[in-house]
Amino acid sequence: MSVIAIDGPSGVGKSSTSKEVARRLGYGYLDTGAMYRAMAWLCLNRGVSDPGDVVELIRGADLEITTDPDDFRVEVDGMDVTDDIREAQVSENVQTVSAVQDARDELIERQREIIGETTPGIVVEGRDITTVVAPDAPVRILMTADESVRIARRSAELHGTADAAAVEATRKLVVDRDAKDSTTTSFLSAADGVHTLDTTDVGFEQAVAAVLGLVEDTTT
Repeated sequence: MSVIAIDGPSGVGKSSTSKEVARRLGYGYLDTGAMYRAMAWLCLNRGVSDPGDVVELIRGADLEITTDPDDFRVEVDGMDVTDDIREAQVSENVQTVSAVQDARDELIERQREIIGETTPGIVVEGRDITTVVAPDAPVRILMTADESVRIARRSAELHGTADAAAVEATRKLVVDRDAKDSTTTSFLSAADGVHTLDTTDVGFEQAVAAVLGLVEDTTT
């Protein structure tokens, strides 16, 4: 069973690239960020913010996430929250979960279980996959891009446009999240043995080809 670990901040194209690589290889796909979002959604829904209570809530939650790149769904306690976890309020409160180490440990354990159960291979993307979740993965990649490019891409995704107003509305969300997440995870610079893929001037097909090339180089 092969694991492809991909890290990087928002706006680098890691989700779309990871899904397409998984499709072409016939692998599973795991969006670890969606797991943090799902638990943040649950905390908001239950009015929980104390770190100890957050951990207990996560331990008792029934979290289900699909690994089919063509059928992505997330359920919490039997409720489909696939769309709900993308709401701005959830994005703004992900650190309620991600900043609590014991909460991270609970989700990392679940992520490793999913990785171990998925055959013939899996593409896993997030912010600490190459260093914490799957540090022994045969292929480890950090995707990066200039901040201005990342903000424009994220703006187009959230608002359907990258005009000046939309970009400005997105800037704080992206920059603040990067700053907060960088206190608990390392996703802005590559660790030893991790390949860097800068997508600033790289299109989608080129990014996919680059990842597949690294996979081929590793397996031949």
